[in-house]
Amino acid sequence: MKKLWVIGFSCLILGCKTSGGVSGSGASVYSNYQEDLLGVLPDFPDYRNSNSTADLEIISSSQAVDGQLSDLQKRTFEKNKSEAYFSGYTVLIYSGIDRNEAFKTRDDLAFYFPDINPEMQYQQPRYLVKVGQYAYKFEAQRVFSKVKSQFPTARIIQDRFQRKEYSSPVTTDQNAQGQN
Repeated sequence: MKKLWVIGFSCLILGCKTSGGVSGSGASVYSNYQEDLLGVLPDFPDYRNSNSTADLEIISSSQAVDGQLSDLQKRTFEKNKSEAYFSGYTVLIYSGIDRNEAFKTRDDLAFYFPDINPEMQYQQPRYLVKVGQYAYKFEAQRVFSKVKSQFPTARIIQDRFQRKEYSSPVTTDQNAQGQN
């Protein structure tokens, strides 16, 4: 049993012995290393010297979608223009039932950040102090990060806004005049 322990211990010591195959250390070992990859790299022609406009032909495809995309863009724009509201994001600075605190928060916001125009709303039973109307959340993030230092309870919320360019459709229905 003792011999088995001695043999196992000697195998462990010999197995952990460092090899002396690499002489030197660090960058000096690889200072003369060179590798030639020219045989395996692809060969690309030089297009800088060629006349690029003379060689190109405009090819009309039967599957071109430019006209369809332009029509879709016009229809989407008209549809959006006809809707009274759009969904977006705003920065909520204050929300509570105390009217005086809401006015104080609005005044403090105007004092600390004169370039920001706060809007105050009353949705029964609470008062809201909001900043901005943004279509995307990352647009609201800039204002939010600015006001967060003075108003730690501020947050970005989803909201609906009335379009400025919206015009209500005019009805010409004769029956609608007498109705209330």
